[in-house]
Amino acid sequence: MKTSWNLLLLAWMVATLATLGALFIGEVMLIPPCNLCWYQRIFMFPMAIILGLACFDNDRRGAIYAMPFAVAGSALAMYHCLLVAGLIPKGWIPCGPGVSCANQKLEILNGIQIPWLSLIAFLAVLSLLTIYLRKTSK
Repeated sequence: MKTSWNLLLLAWMVATLATLGALFIGEVMLIPPCNLCWYQRIFMFPMAIILGLACFDNDRRGAIYAMPFAVAGSALAMYHCLLVAGLIPKGWIPCGPGVSCANQKLEILNGIQIPWLSLIAFLAVLSLLTIYLRKTSK
């Protein structure tokens, strides 16, 4: 049972790191997020709280509650990555005036753009929660 709890803890750590990273970029570096980044934050921030509470008591329900956030966030982050890569037509860009969703300039870790980091975080949480739920369903 300890091994499965470690998966839940790791999922919480990824969600918390992503949340703190988004807050650092927005509040400390003063870089405003685009619309798609705002929506991704809407899916990531609650997972940090839900999974933190689930880790406290090794509560399987917390992982179940976090799964829809991870799935929806992964889909949105994938769309954003395809948009940044230029694989989605320009008419499908949801952003209005202000910060562009398609022209991301901020790169971290030697050239990785923020939407890709978001996708990695969402997929990592989704994978960890899937494995956790499979291990605890027995």
